Amino acid sequence: MLRTISRRTAAAAAAGAAALGLTLAAAGPASAAAHPQSAPAAAAVRSDPNGRHTAAEIHRFLTSFYGQHGPDAGAREHQVSDHLKDRAAHTEGYDLLLCAQNTPRRITVGKVTTAQSAGVGWATVTTFWDGGTRSSFTAYVGLEARPIVLQDVDCGW
Repeated sequence: MLRTISRRTAAAAAAGAAALGLTLAAAGPASAAAHPQSAPAAAAVRSDPNGRHTAAEIHRFLTSFYGQHGPDAGAREHQVSDHLKDRAAHTEGYDLLLCAQNTPRRITVGKVTTAQSAGVGWATVTTFWDGGTRSSFTAYVGLEARPIVLQDVDCGW
């Protein structure tokens, strides 16, 4: 009899704990929204021990930023450093962010390299054009920039 009660008690406790866990998990985002100061703490959980952007994060950013045909107006406004915006504004005849004059058919982002001591990460961005031609340039991102933004490009000219 004691063994049956223990199993029932254990099963009830496990069910209660599971229900409580689901309730807390469901309440987590709502409580973070209700208390905005707790949201940054949750967002601060990072795979890099120094809180810097990782190669994977930079790759996701650049892939999203460039998309298939180049950055849209919102990305150009909100995801580019002020320094690069100024350079682009003073570059006539071509799109500095794409190192090109036209819109490519497709864009790919290569492997990201990070230099922790320099605080920068970069990748080769390749643009594909009508007629089968392609060109490449290097895009740079600051490892500690919050939010993550495109810091610079090197067209290689």
